Amino acid sequence: MASVDLLRGFGLFVLTAVAELLGCYLPMLWWTGRGSAWLLLPAAGSLCIFVWLLTLHPDASGRVYAMYGAVYIATALVWLWLVDGVRPGWNDCLGVCLALAGAGVIALGRRAA
Repeated sequence: MASVDLLRGFGLFVLTAVAELLGCYLPMLWWTGRGSAWLLLPAAGSLCIFVWLLTLHPDASGRVYAMYGAVYIATALVWLWLVDGVRPGWNDCLGVCLALAGAGVIALGRRAA
């Protein structure tokens, strides 16, 4: 049962990271002249979803943010590859592994706040 909760939490973190990345990417497109100001509306919605998704985790907020940070790093590098067209290097992959290992230590060793 704990592994299902861990996978569910990880999936929720990935969705949260995509919402944050999209909410920041769309204004960047507008700011750099590669998109319309209308992109600011879905960006605002995406950032609202991002905040709401963070509230769905039952742990203390600081622990949630710490674990989320590692998943955000991994998701951002996948974004780098799929959206920006830049293939991550070995050092990017190593950094993601270290961050996720740290998040795993936090997740597996968590105690009630």
